[in-house]
Amino acid sequence: MKRALIVIGLITILFGTLIYSNKLYYPSLPIENMSKKEVIKKLNGTDQEIVPLTNENDKQWFIISERNISEADEMIKEMVIQNGWTFTQKEGSGLFFEKQGENLIVTTQKWTGNYVLVEIPDPFGE
Repeated sequence: MKRALIVIGLITILFGTLIYSNKLYYPSLPIENMSKKEVIKKLNGTDQEIVPLTNENDKQWFIISERNISEADEMIKEMVIQNGWTFTQKEGSGLFFEKQGENLIVTTQKWTGNYVLVEIPDPFGE
């Protein structure tokens, strides 16, 4: 009986370590070519407010470490406005911008309580 409890305890510790080290407890990502572990590692490896993640399917993905979505929206507005776009409105999770007759819709989504994912159609920096 004692031996069985020790084996169960060791298996539990092994699985707990596996889950924690691979960040399996985080929700799934809408990004296909990056793992949760890579995203957190990239975010923790910089002191930038908005961290670029990847370009995928003609979209640029960023992550912001911010609990307050209003603060995250302000950071996004500042970044996009620096590329010549003019903010027009916010509707739901979409931030609408305009530049020379073209429209740009930047969408956000809470990934966890501490992180906001940002999706910007390419090419927004032109």
